[in-house]
Amino acid sequence: MNGRERSRARPARRVAVIGAGWAGLAAAVTLAEGGAQVTVIEASRFLGGRARRVELDGIALDNGQHILIGAYTETLRLMRLVGVDPDRVLSRLPLELRTADGFRLKAVALPAPLHLLGGLLMAKGLDLRERLLAAQLVARLHRDRYRLASDETVAALLARHGQTGKLRASLWDPLCVSALNTPAERASAQVFANVLRDTFSGGRAASDLLLPRTDLGTLFPEPAANWLATCGGEILLAAPVRGVQRSERAFVLNGGGSARMYDRVIIACAPRHAAALLVGHERLTLLAAQLEALAFEPIHTVYLRYPERVSLPFPMLGFTGGLLQWAFDRGALTGERGLVAGVLSASGRHEALSHPDLAAAIHAELAAHLPLPSPSWTRVIAERRATFSCTPGLERPAAETPLPGLLLAGDYTEGDYPATLESAVRSGVAAARLAMEHG
Repeated sequence: MNGRERSRARPARRVAVIGAGWAGLAAAVTLAEGGAQVTVIEASRFLGGRARRVELDGIALDNGQHILIGAYTETLRLMRLVGVDPDRVLSRLPLELRTADGFRLKAVALPAPLHLLGGLLMAKGLDLRERLLAAQLVARLHRDRYRLASDETVAALLARHGQTGKLRASLWDPLCVSALNTPAERASAQVFANVLRDTFSGGRAASDLLLPRTDLGTLFPEPAANWLATCGGEILLAAPVRGVQRSERAFVLNGGGSARMYDRVIIACAPRHAAALLVGHERLTLLAAQLEALAFEPIHTVYLRYPERVSLPFPMLGFTGGLLQWAFDRGALTGERGLVAGVLSASGRHEALSHPDLAAAIHAELAAHLPLPSPSWTRVIAERRATFSCTPGLERPAAETPLPGLLLAGDYTEGDYPATLESAVRSGVAAARLAMEHG
């Protein structure tokens, strides 16, 4: 029996989802699949939240250059559910990391986790001692089931296991800042170990790189909205919610463009906006304080337009020693020939630069390794609160709140993953299932 058949068999539970990012849409799709009557309410005019398509000077771009990996099982499942074929919109490549200074790690044709251990032992740009040290660290984590005795910073973990110099700069630092969007000096080693667990031990396909061939809106948010419409769901854009009230039998929203009463409410917006919606509920005071106390990290994406003949030696190329961390060849990925996206994750000295100066600095770092003319066009997109700061021992809020029927969804909620698309999707699915199960 599908969701619509179940909804005819019993009264549909009415659920409001506040926020149309990946977490909110994942929750809405899961609710509709289960037969609920869903209304998604979004304050902005756009779908996708912090991973969406943007229009700049008539060009469709992304507000950030996201990648997926094969371990993102829930994201891939929901994409298929709403009619998106991952094989069509994502380029699947066996894990391969390259940097402009010659480092190269590529998975080998062995079962997991040997495919990546073998890749570490054969990595180019590291000496034999460094390769052995890297493999030993992964083997130690695997033996310990990727559980640390106590959380610490990634930098402390690496220092204890001799992961220094070029080994750290070319391998571990780029992986850490890409996965956790937090510098190794402040990043949680346990959450980093969780990422390595799913990458190394989840089967060969789990470590595959999934690079978008299209914009982020087409990957999931827009197909999800279309699918919801076919199930009778409703999405209200440009409809900010100012508060959530609980009556004896239902929830009522202040604002949001809807006067309906709801059996359940899932708050799936950014933590600071979620905290504002909890005001007025005495039993939610501590939760609101927890949300307001979260620290955040930015992501800057620098787009540079070169002549169409320009391409990178690999679709995703790493850089060390400067501001730039990764450069993506949009021509190889999405067909936008000559367009390069430079990514700077987490906080750093680049935040003090103006957008023109930052674009000029990124071009200079690219040109130091590649024969490039001056770009004809540059744009910088800064998501200043892109993710929560994933620090050791951070207590993240649970999906269930002290107010029955009110739930949270977002990549910042309780879970093993850092702030990724997959953690956002998983949180939405979990909140939706709780909303359907209770009462």
